[in-house]
Amino acid sequence: MPVSAAVAFRYLCDPRNRPEWQSSLKSVDVPPDEEPHLGQAWRETTSVGVRPQMETTELTPYRVWTERGTWRGVSATLSLHFTDVVGGCRVRADGELTGSGAWALPAGAAGLLASQAIAADLRKAGKILGARPRDDG
Repeated sequence: MPVSAAVAFRYLCDPRNRPEWQSSLKSVDVPPDEEPHLGQAWRETTSVGVRPQMETTELTPYRVWTERGTWRGVSATLSLHFTDVVGGCRVRADGELTGSGAWALPAGAAGLLASQAIAADLRKAGKILGARPRDDG
């Protein structure tokens, strides 16, 4: 991304920003004045009507942010790792999507597509941040 790890971290770990850069989201239900914190919980509404309950499970400023989401028999974990590089930062995503019972097959299929969607969403976030006035804070 064309911004520092600190700038990317602050933007990406705030659920209130998610609908702006995450293509699958319609909305996020989180108090408008609530700052990101460990244990923060919120509900998302996706474009296909799924409404997972989300929680921040790891928050190491400017280095790592992890969320866990659950919906019916499906659970997902996404970790973003931030590293400063010359001219900006690198954001590496690691995730896991699992399902139990009747949800095992759909979760497996969704998991196969998830890495491409996450990569596209992070590229979009990078473009959004790159278009803003520079803040290396």
